[in-house]
Amino acid sequence: MAEPLLFQAAVAIVVLAAAGLLAHRFGQSVIPAYIVVGIVVGPNAPVVEGVSLNLLEKYEFITLFAELGIVLLLFFIGLEFSVDRLLARRGEFTRAGTVDFVANAGVGLAIALAFGFDPLEAAFVAGIVYISSSAIVTKTLVDLGWVADPEAEPVLGVLVFEDLVIAVYLAIVSAVATGAGDPVVSVGIALAFLVVLFAVARFGGPVAERVYAHESDEQFLLGVFGTLVLLGAAGLAAGVSEAVAAFFLGMAFSETSHVERIERILSPARDLFAAVFFLSIGLQTDLGTVRSALALVVVAVVLTTASKLASAYYAGRTYGLDQRRSVRVAVALVARGEFSLVLAAIATSVGTGALGTEIPAFAVGYVLVMSILGTTLMRYSDLITDRLAPAT
Repeated sequence: MAEPLLFQAAVAIVVLAAAGLLAHRFGQSVIPAYIVVGIVVGPNAPVVEGVSLNLLEKYEFITLFAELGIVLLLFFIGLEFSVDRLLARRGEFTRAGTVDFVANAGVGLAIALAFGFDPLEAAFVAGIVYISSSAIVTKTLVDLGWVADPEAEPVLGVLVFEDLVIAVYLAIVSAVATGAGDPVVSVGIALAFLVVLFAVARFGGPVAERVYAHESDEQFLLGVFGTLVLLGAAGLAAGVSEAVAAFFLGMAFSETSHVERIERILSPARDLFAAVFFLSIGLQTDLGTVRSALALVVVAVVLTTASKLASAYYAGRTYGLDQRRSVRVAVALVARGEFSLVLAAIATSVGTGALGTEIPAFAVGYVLVMSILGTTLMRYSDLITDRLAPAT
């Protein structure tokens, strides 16, 4: 058993390396390349002249590495943020996040009802199209060097607001759809854990400064990474996304002198695990199944791209940015990803009606298109801003 698993790990790393090299060769983002190569060599790979290109299955180690990728990406973004900074702009944070929710979840709900889904099914569709991909957006922010730019603040503000909303949303829809547990209790646990996370971010800096002051890089790595994974796992157990937990822990460390050391030691692990996360999206994409929900995918892509561009542009303006930087905020938030797939998995587990068939197929096709579209728009943001908001 060990040899095949090790071989699969080798194949995963090699195909990611090849996809990344091709992307760099043609001046493109690596994220769509990682997703597409997952489709090409995954369990739903195309058959060419009777020969399947399938080289990879979605083994548990890929699922684990993918979750570690999300955790590390959001932890690193948290390092660029702080609770004081968040509270200082709480008015802008609330307005931008509220408009983002109303605009995008509202459009998703309207689309679902127009396609004849019942209220519970429509709630799943609304959630799938509402939330931007924290993993994809933050990875692209880092790759393009936008993290230090003014537009990063509204982008991160909207992502944090969405993650907080989705923590409560997932608790509700999971309990209602599966019939497991009291939704009120689930939401209460999630909210209580969010309060704990906020306290960690607000007051944990001095503690982290002392506890992780190891001379050994090895002990430092094990201590920080172990804490990060443990807190992410606790978040999942409490009904809160591991990404949210990682982000708040990153904010705690942002108040310490360890930031530069963390970036030096953990960046390679972040890049490796994040690449596997994007590969995993491709591995679970079945283009044949997506065809059954093609009309819904097309309509949702068109309408929700427009709604996200509008709401994110408003976010940029709310934070006081000029037109050009607000356009960059708009394109930065188009990508959808991991949370949409989590909702698809919950719908699949229910297994009845559209929740078991059409909605999971829609989610996979929608994420595939929006992840590629979002990264492409960010990549060519300068051309877009020159067209829509010429420099004066």
